[in-house]
This record gives sequence, C-alpha cells and structure tokens, in this order.
Amino acid sequence: MSNLYGTIHSHIASHRDAIISFLRDLVAIPSYDSNIRAAAARVERELRALGFRDVHYAPYGDLVGKIGDGEKILLYDSHLDTVGIGEPNAWKLGAFSGAIEDGLMHGRGTVDEKGSTPPMIYALKIAHELGLLAGFTAYYFGSIEEWCEGLSAQVFVEVERVRPDFVVIGEPTNLRVVRAQKGRCELCVTAHGASAHGASHWLGDNALYKMAEIVRAIPALDARLPDDPFLGRGSIVATHIDVRAGSLNAVPDRCSIVLDRRLTIGETAEQARAQVRALLPTRDFEIEFLRYTQPSYNGYVREHEQIFPAWLFDETHPLIRAAIETARALGLETATGKWNFSTNGAYWAGIAQIPAVGFGPGEESMAHMVDERVRVDDVLRAAEWYAALPSQLARI
Repeated sequence: MSNLYGTIHSHIASHRDAIISFLRDLVAIPSYDSNIRAAAARVERELRALGFRDVHYAPYGDLVGKIGDGEKILLYDSHLDTVGIGEPNAWKLGAFSGAIEDGLMHGRGTVDEKGSTPPMIYALKIAHELGLLAGFTAYYFGSIEEWCEGLSAQVFVEVERVRPDFVVIGEPTNLRVVRAQKGRCELCVTAHGASAHGASHWLGDNALYKMAEIVRAIPALDARLPDDPFLGRGSIVATHIDVRAGSLNAVPDRCSIVLDRRLTIGETAEQARAQVRALLPTRDFEIEFLRYTQPSYNGYVREHEQIFPAWLFDETHPLIRAAIETARALGLETATGKWNFSTNGAYWAGIAQIPAVGFGPGEESMAHMVDERVRVDDVLRAAEWYAALPSQLARI
C-alpha cells in the first residue's frame, strides 16, 4: 500500500500546475447569488478534457460528470457558488485575483468551496487511471449550496434517480475528516398590533413593543438549549427585524423577526418551534418556518422549508473508518472533527440518510471572510486524499 500512496503522490505532483491554474481560473469567475453558470462552464471544459463521461447539467443547474463504471456509486460534492464579496476595496489582493503570496492563494471561494473542485476532479481521474475505481462509478457534483443547502442535491437525486452509496463533501476541514454537522432551521415570529398616528400613539397597539419582550427572552432560551458531547450546543439568535407601518410617524401594526436556530443531535425543528412558541404571551403572535422560493439561475423552482437536520456518524462507521485510514496512510490528522455550519450534508446524511463524510482544504474560519485564502500545498494534499479514498472503500 505504501507504494500505492507514493504513486498517487507522484501523479498529483505531475498535475500540480494544472490543478492550481484551474483553481485560479475558478476564483477569477464570480459565482455569488447562486449563479454558477460561468464557473460551471469552466469546470465543464475540464471534465470533458479529462475524459469524464455523461457531463451534463442537472435540473437545478448543478454540473455533473461521471467516471468509472462499477455498481457502487461514489459522489464527490463541491459547491461552485459563493457568498458575495462585500466592499471590494477591503480585499488586499482582490476578491477574484487568485493571487498566490507566501504559499497562499487569495480570493473568494478559495476555501468555501471552489478550493475542493480541482483536486476532486483530478483525483478521480488519477484514481481511475490507477484502477482504484474498480467496482465504483464516481460522480463529480458541482453543486449550488450557499442559500439553501442540500436543495439542489435533493432535486438531483429525486429527478435523475441517482442515489450514491457514499458522498464526500468538500467544504473546508483543514484536511481533517469531518463526520458530523449541526442542523438549522429559520423561524419567523410575527407580532400583530393596531396602527395609529405617532402623535396619538396611545390609540394604537405597537407591534414593535410587543416584539421587544420576545427579543429579550431569546438569550435566556439560547442559554438553556441542549448540549451534545461531540457536536456541541444548540443555539438560537435573532438575526433580522422588520416592521410594517403606514409611515415613519405611524405606530407599526406588524413586527416580524427572523431567528437562526442551530440544532444539535437529538433536536428537531418542531421542538425548536415549540420552544419559541412557549415564549409568546398572547394570540397576537404567529410563528412559522421560512420557505426558500427563489428560482435557480436556470429558472428551475423548487420551494423548500428552511429546515436542515443535524447528522453524525460514529467513527466505527465503514465510511468514516475508510476516511480515517486514508488520512493515516497519507500522514494527515486522524482525529475526526465536525462542522458548526450547515452543508449539503443536511440532505445527503440528514434527510436521505446516505453515508457522508467531509474533507477539504482550507480552514473553516476563513469561510465568508474578507481576504479568504487557502494554502496551495493543502489543495494538493486534499487531491491525494480524494484519490486514495476509493482504495480504502473497496475494502468495505
């Protein structure tokens, strides 16, 4: 096996320039607001050049390519969309520069999550050349994730009727195996009142004042939420407030807040909603889960209730064991980790109950940050892991 890993290392090293150049090209292409059209076109060219077959766009607009022809399905998921860049002048080397300085590549998406796309694609090509995909059909899935994680994956599985046996998610893990993530849900609480002129405000019923009592109660609820020994605490925070009033000198008759609720293992969205409902003092309040209704960049529409389950696999699970052994063989960290944020794993593992594992270059703390950056060498090391994993999976 040591000879195998040495061979993988040599193959990745021989493609170093191509992998890094490919990543720089991707970083240079803006793909925020879920519009991956241009970035996906660049990836499509690479997939075709490397011999992937059945390269196509899934119904939601994700890019799909296959390699290998075995019975088991292994899918590598890397989302091609990013968040926005904020103030352009805040970026020292440019948000889309892909500039390399002191061994770090800079730019939006280097970590979250374009940084895993080139190593995944080249790794699958090399694994195929070395015969490591025997028994597998491997998919590269260039997905859309940032605004409604897991939705495009769900559409792909349900419409194209492809159900992977194993999924690898390329979100940043700093080259550690991730086997769990928190879930989340988005709640909207609305208070109803009665409008009146600001000069005679006592004639109205101020919905904003009613909501203030609820907002004050949120930190106390947050403090008593359950804790999981591995995944950590659930949490809740108010993230947005909106009022409806006829003018700036009118008492608002409606006030709404949005609550970001992070779910740990053992919690459900319905339980989370019941906890908030218990804070509401009167029938003048409503509570509901938000729904995602935006069409994809290609016009495809699938509404989705904003509920994303937590998930966790034990280290004894065959996929996690294979992931750990791959890391061990390559001299990487073998202690497993977790994501505090939500990923497409909310669908793969949380809803569909498909074995999934996370592994990617970059530090989680860099996600969504100004001056986002990734170590170039870590991109290459991730490629080695992606290429070697099928050899461990074949033993399952």
